[in-house]
Amino acid sequence: KKKKKKTQQQQQKTTLYANAMKDKIAPKEKGITTMSVKEVLQSLVDDGMVDCERIGTSNYYWAFPSKALHARKCKLEVLESQLSKGSQKHENLQKSIEKAKIGRQEMEERTRLAKELSSFRDQREQLKAEVEKYKECDPQVVEEIRQANKVAKEAANRWTDRSTSHGIIT
Repeated sequence: KKKKKKTQQQQQKTTLYANAMKDKIAPKEKGITTMSVKEVLQSLVDDGMVDCERIGTSNYYWAFPSKALHARKCKLEVLESQLSKGSQKHENLQKSIEKAKIGRQEMEERTRLAKELSSFRDQREQLKAEVEKYKECDPQVVEEIRQANKVAKEAANRWTDRSTSHGIIT
């Protein structure tokens, strides 16, 4: 609310305001408290709604209605260009969807092949489960178990040999 009032004040009078003047004029004309004038003005400068220039030791502030209009026009142009790009992209995607649908028309053969593919996938899953069930009898797995047992036996023999040689076990 304060920003709006201060912007209106700056735009109504196309004059420059120095630091001392802005503190006196804003409270009288727009009812903005003296303590918040500097804060509100700085936020307007940060938002680009009011211009500020340092000349010598003073800061001068101004805002022209045409600048606000120009900023709105620029923003409108940017948004319109984004809209047209988005519309073009949407149109291109719709065309590519239509192209993709051309080759995917429902036919008996396509339906039959889709069912066949589904049944093959189910069969593959069943076979995988069966292979997993008989994995214990796989010659490679059995050989790995034998090797692991052999290593464990050798390790146990080493420990018992060491224990008896040091007189731990009698």
